[in-house]
Amino acid sequence: MDLILSSLEILARWDVMIALLVGSIGGVLIGAIPGVGPAVAIAILLPATFSLDPIVGLTVLLGIYGSSMYGGSIPAILINTPGTAVNALTTYDGYPMTTRGEARRALSLAYSSSFFGGVFSVICLVLFAPVLAKIAPMFGSREIFLAALLGIILVVVAHRGQSLIAAALACFGIFLHTVGLEPVKYSKRFTFEQSWLSSGVDLIVVVLGLFAISQAIFLLQGQDEKIRMTKLRGGLFQGMRELARHPRVATASASLGVLMGMIPGVGEFTAQFLSYTYAQRTSERPDDFGKGASEGLIAAETSNNAVPAAAMVPLLALGIPGEALTAMMLSVFYVHNVVPGPQLFQNDMDFVVALYLALLILNVLVLIFLLFATNQLIKVVKIPNRFLGASILTLSFVGVYSLRNSFTDCLIAACFGIFGFVLKRLNLPAVPIVLGMVLGGIMEVKLRAGMARVKTPFDFIDRPVAMILFIMILGVLILHFRYVWQQRKLLKEAKWQAKHKSTSFAAQMSRRKDYLLMERGKRLREKRSKYAPRLTDKNSPR
Repeated sequence: MDLILSSLEILARWDVMIALLVGSIGGVLIGAIPGVGPAVAIAILLPATFSLDPIVGLTVLLGIYGSSMYGGSIPAILINTPGTAVNALTTYDGYPMTTRGEARRALSLAYSSSFFGGVFSVICLVLFAPVLAKIAPMFGSREIFLAALLGIILVVVAHRGQSLIAAALACFGIFLHTVGLEPVKYSKRFTFEQSWLSSGVDLIVVVLGLFAISQAIFLLQGQDEKIRMTKLRGGLFQGMRELARHPRVATASASLGVLMGMIPGVGEFTAQFLSYTYAQRTSERPDDFGKGASEGLIAAETSNNAVPAAAMVPLLALGIPGEALTAMMLSVFYVHNVVPGPQLFQNDMDFVVALYLALLILNVLVLIFLLFATNQLIKVVKIPNRFLGASILTLSFVGVYSLRNSFTDCLIAACFGIFGFVLKRLNLPAVPIVLGMVLGGIMEVKLRAGMARVKTPFDFIDRPVAMILFIMILGVLILHFRYVWQQRKLLKEAKWQAKHKSTSFAAQMSRRKDYLLMERGKRLREKRSKYAPRLTDKNSPR
């Protein structure tokens, strides 16, 4: 109880409350605009948060991170266009409800499900915080190195079908971290005698280029779309009553969101599809899914909103981000000399709980805002794409230049913006680059610190937690290679079946031709036998 009271004292400040309000409402607005998303907004706001207190800056970013999915459901339901990539599954059942004239019902159900998922995850994590505080001291340098390595492997494995390119991009991110002065002896690496490379490649510059500037270019080269909005009818308060009729789906989806959020590199998409699959398989009417099923909408929105709070666990407990958004938040910690990891749970547990309580409060603020402001909020969807692109591009370069007052950083950000645009057009992931830069730095420092007491390779994993992490790494790699081998086997079988099918088809056509010739000959013989007696009688001598 004392821990919660001390955490509330941290939040009971006017600047923190304003940050919560701005972050939560701003996140909804940003999420409701298709093509922007929380990554772009956080990348633009990141330089401005460096001058704020840690709790204030993180509260703004947490507000955008946690509330953007609320807003993303609005265009997904009304115009079949997800506001954020995470809301893609919401269109499956949300838009069919709109076509039936049930737009308000779908929005109300989406808001209620998102609220339940967010509150459920925060309550779970506040209850488990003492357990995490006891586990955190078991992590030393070697354990954190192995956890960071596991994080990179999970990120690579999560991009199924693109594992090789994801691994290459993650290695490219690790290489970018090595440019400049190394952290122990301060010797220059990969600078090629260029003075502007001595300070290295800044993470925020790369983030702004890959996410904000690339998205701005993408919006500017497209066409402005004319959007027709559906008239909303009915009340927005009926979603809670309908959600209460499906407690099993809501609880299971929220639980899957919490579990998937704690695993680095997994995130909302896996939680959504697992929840949606579970809801469909256990439903009494599985055929309704994709046609406006309320259970499908509940599963999608509950699971994705349960992830943000859970994703803070590896970030706070181990200092390991699981995705690009938490990697950006990690830079705010470092700027203010607040180092996430085991020591944070031991020494500043009230700060950790304050962050979770901030997530709880912002869910309440967002729900109240949406229930009363939806009619005005849907107008945000009509903002032209090119205007958004020009605004994002301007704000991005202002943010980059404000970091170090360097024009060189603007050029680097522009290069990464073009690179990110190419990746976007080729449908390749940019997240592994950011996580490679962040986790590569953690791995280098912890590996150097851990090798001081290591004499044999086995000494590196001679402690229980290190052994468990090592076994998990081996297990993930074995399962991934088994999956790749099975996919290649299935591909070979498909090719063989296609070839065999074509051969058998030709054989069948040949047999059919023989059969038709045989039938034709049979009919001719029957005709001959039928007319043969007449011919015999006619030509016989009298």
